[in-house]
Amino acid sequence: MTYPLLILPFVVLTVVVTTVSAVRPGFGRRVAASALGAVVLVVLTAIFDNVMIALDLFTYPPEHLSGLRIGLAPLEDFSYPVCAAFLIPAVFALLTRRKDPA
Repeated sequence: MTYPLLILPFVVLTVVVTTVSAVRPGFGRRVAASALGAVVLVVLTAIFDNVMIALDLFTYPPEHLSGLRIGLAPLEDFSYPVCAAFLIPAVFALLTRRKDPA
């Protein structure tokens, strides 16, 4: 199995849950904060993955990768932090009780 296929269920789940959370208040603000968080996580992932790969702490079998890279880090490495940046706030919004209008 290739890494892009392994990532696909996480991306689909993130899109579905984030879309479903649009009915909750503050969706626009939450998505904007998630986007900002995703940018920060992508930058940190680029820095630390490149350092760890350069130090030979781990490697990836090239036949399982898409071939696209940011420095030494395969593009697939960036999907998990991006999914987390959107999925976690969406799940939290869906699991939080709505406040009763008083």
